[in-house]
Amino acid sequence: MEHTNLAAEKKYNKWIVFLSIVIPLAVAALFGVNLRDLGFDVEPLTFLPPIYATINGLTALILIVAFWAVKNKKIKLHERLMTTAIGCSVLFLVMYVAYHMTSDSTSYGGEGLMRSIYFFILITHIILSIIIIPFVLITYVRAITNNIERHKKIARITFPMWLYVALSGVIVYIMISPYYA
Repeated sequence: MEHTNLAAEKKYNKWIVFLSIVIPLAVAALFGVNLRDLGFDVEPLTFLPPIYATINGLTALILIVAFWAVKNKKIKLHERLMTTAIGCSVLFLVMYVAYHMTSDSTSYGGEGLMRSIYFFILITHIILSIIIIPFVLITYVRAITNNIERHKKIARITFPMWLYVALSGVIVYIMISPYYA
């Protein structure tokens, strides 16, 4: 049985590698593109940051409830919550890119220690948001292919990292929000 599950899991590896490379590259490429600078007549989507920050907060809450669900043997609830958390992360990403493709970047205006704290949180958030992609995909694939022991093993790494990314996204938004134009 375990051999069959590993074979099923292995079928997804190319997609995991592909998405783990393409998503960060696409985000980086699109982040540097402002449609207004290219001559497109689009309104800046300045209403999006509080929405995608809220989605990050919701993702964190869903992850915590999903953790509780699995610890209390509510497996179906856990599955639904984790799928929802992935959906929230995708929705966040789409809104984040849309905002940055239509709006000018906002600089953090704080000084001193707060500036250092902001950039520490921002940089660790960005780095881990790239690293988390293959972890989430591998964790999810191990669950859907019923490789539960292997799923649990990587989920112990994925969960705190993903939770940090979601929560730090909210903190970054709260810290930079006074400086939005």
